[in-house]
Amino acid sequence: MLTLASKLKRDDGLKGSRASATASDSTRRVSVRDRLLVKEVAELEANLPCTCKVHFPDPNKLHCFQLTVTPDEGYYQGGKFQFETEVPDAYNMVPPKVKCLTRIWHPNITETGEICLSLLREHSIDGTGWAPTRTLKDVVWGLNSLFTDLLNFDDPLNIEAAEHHLRDKGWHPDGPPHLDGR
Repeated sequence: MLTLASKLKRDDGLKGSRASATASDSTRRVSVRDRLLVKEVAELEANLPCTCKVHFPDPNKLHCFQLTVTPDEGYYQGGKFQFETEVPDAYNMVPPKVKCLTRIWHPNITETGEICLSLLREHSIDGTGWAPTRTLKDVVWGLNSLFTDLLNFDDPLNIEAAEHHLRDKGWHPDGPPHLDGR
């Protein structure tokens, strides 16, 4: 992360001295997305829920990161759930793409990792979908909330998981309902 931030500062410092050729200027350009991400990642790290950890496999690519959510309450307490986030070039006009890497029995997450979270929708009927005013912090807090207050059995993506819960409200009393045997 510091590497990209340093690059942005260096590029800003070079704006005043335009002695270099136009071709080399284009190699130093940083996208709007990356400029936003530098600010948003700093804000996210300062306001990360205590049940979440963010990992950037490549500190020069803030647009690709992993999130680990470890709920401390509810059905999924004690579980550890991995998410992969990719922020597209058109960010912040379009939402990040998020996939759950942990196989889980959850009404709002399919077994293949698709996630039903309104703020990740580019277009939403109820007006709660993505908007350019939203940030990565909103996404992380939203994903964290899928394990507590946003757990939705009434409008599920994984209908079987929701029906299972409605039939047997005491499902998986020995721990979180992982599909991979943990």
